[in-house]
Amino acid sequence: MAASLCSASFAHTPLCACYGNGDGTVLCEGGFSDGASAAGIAMKVVDGTGNAIVDGKMDSNSEFEFTAPEGPYSVVFEGGEGHQIVIPSTDIAQ
Repeated sequence: MAASLCSASFAHTPLCACYGNGDGTVLCEGGFSDGASAAGIAMKVVDGTGNAIVDGKMDSNSEFEFTAPEGPYSVVFEGGEGHQIVIPSTDIAQ
């Protein structure tokens, strides 16, 4: 029983949300369900055809900010093994 409780305590789900700032920039905030920081997590913005147009990382506050490109795009949070989140531009409130 102790082993299963220990395993469960290490489980974490990635969290990422992006919001338009109203000035043409987008702010994304990330983390993990166990409270772990997302600082240093790789982030990218891809265009409608899947080509990376912005590469970056979450900063020390677990934030990533970029200028919104023209046309459809997606933000990709690369949280590690099985922890990728893709947020399409249509889901980002401007």
